[in-house]
Amino acid sequence: MNVNLPFIPETVTVHLGSPSSNAENVTLPFVDYIANVASSEIYPTWPENAIRANIYAQISYTLNRIYTEYYRSQGYDFDITNSTAFDQSFVKGRDIFENVYQIVSEIFNDYISRRGNVEPLFAQYCDGVEVTCGGLSQWGSVELANRGYTPYEILTYYYGNDIDIVTDAPVQSITESVPERPLRLGNVGNDVRSMQIRLNRISDNYPSIPKIALPDGYFSFDTEEAVKQFQRVFSLTPDGIVGKATWYRIQFIYNAVKKLNELNSEGITLSEVTDQFDDTVVPGSSGVGVAELQYLLDYLSAFYEAIPSVNIDGIYGPATESAVRSAQRLFGLPETGIFDLNTWEAIYRTYLGFIETIPVKYVEGNTIPYPGVPLRLGASSDSVSLLQEYLNYISDTFTEIPSLPVTGYFGSQTDAAVRAFQELFGITPTGTVGATTWFAITSIYSDLYNGSRLGEGQYPGFETGR
Repeated sequence: MNVNLPFIPETVTVHLGSPSSNAENVTLPFVDYIANVASSEIYPTWPENAIRANIYAQISYTLNRIYTEYYRSQGYDFDITNSTAFDQSFVKGRDIFENVYQIVSEIFNDYISRRGNVEPLFAQYCDGVEVTCGGLSQWGSVELANRGYTPYEILTYYYGNDIDIVTDAPVQSITESVPERPLRLGNVGNDVRSMQIRLNRISDNYPSIPKIALPDGYFSFDTEEAVKQFQRVFSLTPDGIVGKATWYRIQFIYNAVKKLNELNSEGITLSEVTDQFDDTVVPGSSGVGVAELQYLLDYLSAFYEAIPSVNIDGIYGPATESAVRSAQRLFGLPETGIFDLNTWEAIYRTYLGFIETIPVKYVEGNTIPYPGVPLRLGASSDSVSLLQEYLNYISDTFTEIPSLPVTGYFGSQTDAAVRAFQELFGITPTGTVGATTWFAITSIYSDLYNGSRLGEGQYPGFETGR
């Protein structure tokens, strides 16, 4: 499932046969494809309002197939077929009716959606004479047009009064929704959140797949376990890594359980596809992503003389840009100063290589670096036990933070303690322990253990980060 709003593709690839047949694929401009379908499905002598209503349905049907990646999520290399048993009619090389082409050129970037839903409506239709269906009747639309119905009134007659016509959708080239890199433990971003939302919905139908407590875009231990169980259920290698095969299998099953390729779709809401993360971190940026980057860079600076130490303030200033450029130069990447995916992978994997050598064991007075994986509700690990030990020690001085049992499981009590800490020390109270919250907790723990009791206003403020 594409994680953004629908758009009009520049081109469409049509399979000239049933999905599994060894037939030719044809790629052509979207406008030309819709004009071909309309010229193959309806008559140019029909009333214009009937022609327009049918073209709206054909556009929406096509966009539904493309937006949900219906065929590509099954491993096919095309967007739609020309088999009327599966899709809509398309005749390679046929003549296009002039009046049909003019109408298509005018409304090709408009489509039907169910009110409150994001995805283009699966606007099922049939001729209404030889074949009847639950959607639009082509010959019936002619009768309605002759009775004075507008295109929208014709569409509401068949699809219900809760539909809208989305106009002027943007045009852009089609790209696969699968992330550039496999998603795994420790990753953060919109792709992770999209995958979490889908797994949670799938688990309603497949209850053996555990729920992800917070689909917040942080790939923590509960997300890994949900991925592994999904892979077991659907006969994939249960490695907890979301590569292309797992990504598209999740998408295909999500489409199925939500009936996105049916007229009575459960629908996708705007909140499900709204980006929560800014994937572009450039000089001048600020926020959680910058603070996480600074933490990793500052840690690596202790091992690589070429990387300068940076202040963890969540602001991508000249010092952070200099450290990024140094890391890029060190790891053989283009020296752009922009924190892109390749730079993240190089820095993050190097960081993990160092901390994986450190025993995850509580030793009073000592702290270990951020484990590299965000900790939150549902996580279960030795790192969670460490977190609980640190918080308990801090709570002896800052009684606003509740004490909790050291179980290694991140439940509601740990969530409450983390939020209390974040609230007290000026961090957005999300309950998620990322690099900057871990740094704040371990710093306060160390100060307290070393006998430096902090007076009011003496503790550091972490206004950004998790």
